[in-house]
Parts: sequence; structure tokens; C-alpha cells
Amino acid sequence: MAYTALYRKFRPGEFEEVKGQEHIVTTLKNQIKADRIGHAYLFCGTRGTGKTTIAKIFAKAVNCENPIDGSPCGTCPSCKAIAAGNSMNVIEIDAASNNGVDNIREIREEVSYSPTEGRFKVYIIDEVHMLSTGAFNALLKTLEEPPSYVIFILATTEAHKIPITILSRCQRYDFRRISIDTITDRLRDLMEREQVEVEEKALRYVAKAADGSMRDALSLLDQCIAFYLGQKLTYDHVLEVLGAVDTEVFSKLLRRLLKKDITGAIAVLEEMVIQGRELGQFVIDFTWYLRNLLLIQSADDMEDVLDISSEHLEILKEEAQMVSAEVLIRYITICSELTNQIRYSSQKRILIEIALIKLCKPAMSQDLSGLIQRMDELEKKLESGIFVSEGTAPVIQTRTEGETPVIQKPKLPEALPEEIEEVVRHWEEILGDLGGLLRNYLKTARPSIGNGNVLLIVTDDTVAHGILSEAEHVQEIKETIERNIGRSIELEIRLNDTGRPFEESYVDISQMIRMDIEEEDEEGGF
Repeated sequence: MAYTALYRKFRPGEFEEVKGQEHIVTTLKNQIKADRIGHAYLFCGTRGTGKTTIAKIFAKAVNCENPIDGSPCGTCPSCKAIAAGNSMNVIEIDAASNNGVDNIREIREEVSYSPTEGRFKVYIIDEVHMLSTGAFNALLKTLEEPPSYVIFILATTEAHKIPITILSRCQRYDFRRISIDTITDRLRDLMEREQVEVEEKALRYVAKAADGSMRDALSLLDQCIAFYLGQKLTYDHVLEVLGAVDTEVFSKLLRRLLKKDITGAIAVLEEMVIQGRELGQFVIDFTWYLRNLLLIQSADDMEDVLDISSEHLEILKEEAQMVSAEVLIRYITICSELTNQIRYSSQKRILIEIALIKLCKPAMSQDLSGLIQRMDELEKKLESGIFVSEGTAPVIQTRTEGETPVIQKPKLPEALPEEIEEVVRHWEEILGDLGGLLRNYLKTARPSIGNGNVLLIVTDDTVAHGILSEAEHVQEIKETIERNIGRSIELEIRLNDTGRPFEESYVDISQMIRMDIEEEDEEGGF
């Protein structure tokens, strides 16, 4: 007897066997029990989620001679004929290969004939989005006013391609991706029936790799069982068959990247190539690994969201402390772009090696995340007392070994001009008089003093600097200051691009004002 694939052998034959689509099953069963059956249904969802399966069960249920709680009995002649594919009442059409106007016209002619047995003629049109515009138009009239004994079930993975005129005439049901737990439970049950010994960890990885598709999960499991026929299917066996990589490899790769160890990172890739791992899947899984790290950083209660063991969770928590969220976002962005690039590339390894070099060298990235990482590295070099600028001769601050580096802070002037002092004292009132946009950007800025007693307004935000520097905005700020202190003042908007905090680069005149106020309070006896 010929072997039957698992997904065909265990295709559900009644509603109770369908997993992960309870919201749809309950609705359809209630319609059958109440005899409120519609004339057109649209089943939408990703591959392998049960669209065609539920359509066939529904076709059996509406024609069943002895339905049980809305489900087909499976034993009457009608149920047996539909299950065997011999029924004249259930017509399956593949719209991918029958998408012309003539094909739909044949359906229009057929629907005029009532069923020879049973109550309904059910037309299941799979991948209906593949129909041509003319075919949709030909279907429209029949779909709008079909005979009472005809039911149309349209199935598609791309509902957005279906004309609104068709959508408005159908009851739409959206099929969800099936959860990892649901798929794992189903696989475990089927393996017990097949008397195949499989590790729980192996089942969960297959369920995760299926990406919400029960059919894909059964096909992958079928492939793994065939490779290790007669043996216990372990987690390592599944990784080997699917060309996947264990999370320990991703941990090793991440640590190489954080150390800017290009040679070490490429050595990890070389190891994967030698083992015959699928490089596209390698990049996808590493992206998910980075995503898990980012989620752990974002909240304390992400354990329920991440489908990983407690052992791997501890490793992730440790590594989440080693890298900033900005760096992770940059890594994820580069890996996501790489996934699209290597999909149809014949030189996957070269593209991955280039990406690894970019991850180790943020100077190669021109986007904002790369700039932020480069600034972080510059700050660390400044704090260490040794600063090397790429492309120029190094500027070295001489210091004895073990000595803490001393950063020269700007000196405070002996006295502030009266008008600048007044600005600082009335800073909050000035902000309150400005419009919402300028006020919000100035809240992040700091007042300082420049050459020639010019008032400096310093910000670290490039966007804020661009807006505040516009001529009309500078004039508005100057006029608001003049109204509050009674005199005009020279003003300059400046971006703090020194790579150091404000206090280490500019005179903090607000500090001087506070010192003066404290001295006045002490002299006054307070």
C-alpha cells in the first residue's frame, strides 16, 4: 500500500478535530444547527491554517443526513461520498489554473441544475484571488442571486486582491495562525498514534518552524521522521534535517559582534557553512534571537511571550545586559534587510559576511542607529582619556598608569552680564510665553554664554537645533526675551556636537545663578 503523507492521513474529517480555529468552527456549527446557512463564504488566512479542510467539513455537514450538534456524522452515504471525493454535490475548483471567464461561465450554467441528492451544491473555489477581472465580473451576478440550493466557499491567502464587490457579498472568516502550543499538542497526539518516539523539544522546534501552519508542521515532521526512520527523533536530529542552528551558536556570534571581532564572527559563519546549515534560515533565526533580547530589555514580564526554555532565558537575560537597545535595533535592521537580499541571491555567504562586517563597524552605516552607536563609542573613548579619530592622527592625553583621566571643564566667568543673568532668572516665564512647538524644543535645551557675551541656547537634539535655528523662530525667541527682561540681547542657537555632555563642553550659567541665590539667602539669615 502506498504511503500517505501525515498531513493527508490526519486531515480532520469533522469540526471537533480542527485545532486553532475555534471561533470559526463554533460560528459555522451554530449556523447549521439554526438552519441559518449563508449562500457565500470567504475564508481568508495564511497557508496551512485549515481553510480548505473546514470548507469540506462544512460541505459534508450541510448535506449530512444525520448531523450531530452541527457536525457531519461521517457514516451516512452523503458523508462517505464527499469524503471519498465522489460526490456530485461538492465541486472543488483551483482558481490558479481555472481563472478565465469561460471557467466561471461553466459554473453559472451548472448552478441552474438542482442537486440530485442532498440539500446543497457546494462550490469550493481555492486561491480565488487568482481569478481574472473578467472572471470576477462573471461570478458577480451568480454570487449576488444564487439559487437557494447553492453555497459558494471562496478560499484565499490574499484577501486584499479580491474586488470589494465580491467581498461585500460574502460572509468573511479570518483564519488565525495556529499557536506553537496548539501545533505541539497536535503533533504529540499524532506521534503517539503513529508510535514514533520524539523528544518534546524537537516537536516544539518543528511547531515554531511551521510559522503558524499545521500543514507545514506535519510536512516538516514527516521529513524528519523519514531521515531517521526507526530511531528516536531528537532535537539535534531536527536541527540537522532542517538545516537550522542551535541558540548557543547565536550566543557565540553575538558576543563576537559586541567585541568587534570580525575574524571570530566570520569563523562562526564558516562553521555553519561546513555543517551544511541553510544560510537563509540562519539569518532569520539570528534576527529572532536579537528580537528576543530586545523584548527582554523592554519589559520584565516577557517570559510568557518568549517561547524558550528557562535555561536559554537565563542566557538571554545575561546578554541583554551586555548590549544597548539602540545597538540591538541596528543589528535587527541590518539582518532584516539581509533576509530580503539573500532570498534570491546565489552568493548568500558573501552577503552575510558583508553584513557581519557592517555590524562590527558602525562607521560603515549612514543611518541614525549607526550614528548613535558611533557616538556611544566616542563617549567611551573620551571617558578613557584616549581619543582616536579615524582618518586623522591620534590625540593622546598623557597620564600615568592607573590614574583617572581628568577632563578639562569649561571655566565659569567671574561675573555674568546683567541681561544674561536676567534671562536665566526668567527662563521659565520666557518658555511659558512661547508657542507650543518652540516651548517643547527649548525645554530640552540649556542656556550658556559665548564669546562677546552672546547668549547661547545649546541642544543635543539635531531636529530641535534645525527648528530653533530658523530665522523666524530665532526672532520670536529674541522678542519674547525682550518682553520679559525689558532689553534686547544677542542670541545664538548651537548644537552640542562635541560628543560630550553639556556640562563638560559649555558654561552652565544656571549653576552660577543658583550659587548667587544661595549666597544671598545665607547673607539674609535664611
